[in-house]
Amino acid sequence: MAFIDCHFFSESLGISTSMYVILPQPTTRQIGMETRAVKEKHPTLYLLHGLSDDHTIWMRRTSIERYAAEYGIAVVMPTVNRSFYTDMEQGYAYWTFISEELPAVAGSFFPLSGEREDTFAAGLSMGGYGALKLALSCPERFAAGASLSGATDIVNLVQEWQTAEFQHIFGDLTKIRGSRNDLFHLAEEMARSDGTKPRLYQCCGTEDFLYQDNVRFREHCRSLKVELTYEEEPGSHEWGYWDRKIQAVLQWLPIR
Repeated sequence: MAFIDCHFFSESLGISTSMYVILPQPTTRQIGMETRAVKEKHPTLYLLHGLSDDHTIWMRRTSIERYAAEYGIAVVMPTVNRSFYTDMEQGYAYWTFISEELPAVAGSFFPLSGEREDTFAAGLSMGGYGALKLALSCPERFAAGASLSGATDIVNLVQEWQTAEFQHIFGDLTKIRGSRNDLFHLAEEMARSDGTKPRLYQCCGTEDFLYQDNVRFREHCRSLKVELTYEEEPGSHEWGYWDRKIQAVLQWLPIR
């Protein structure tokens, strides 16, 4: 695998920003590493970080490079700060960045497939929210979305935390329910749609503080008859759990 620390200017943010990218590289002499790779453009996973982290965290806390090598998939890891993958009320347009600009920019820099069937999103905690938001909002461009210990019930989360930071991100907090930032609402829209639907994956540890939020989202999807792969097991909000589950996500992805 090739590893790129990429710094570039974002038009939608109006600032320079960063992403880590790992790309499949066919090798025959690299000890301890066998990489599946195609000569054409690579299937791509946009792998999103949580609230307190940045684009470096998946490489620092897991063996994502080694895991991805087995599947011949490129992994793009952007930074979005504490934005909840949202066009912030007082701040930057991170939803526009992550949903529109980043795939275009990354695809212009690297040999990434632009086909829907080759494009996936996954993330942990805040990033799990972002990954499901991408899959549910952009089903014509993302074939699958996976949430690991995700902040799936943003309405409940902002009510519990009651922080000024959420007002800077979302604006009027009473208007989140039923908006484009509400995963429950997006799932309802997708259920009513006759269009192409992405595959969805959700997991959460039973000791995680977000466990009940995840259960509510699971039950909501089941009530809508939205197809969802759900897994739970003992575990809390920590990297040992996410290191295990990202391997399950890669195995679950419909990589061609």
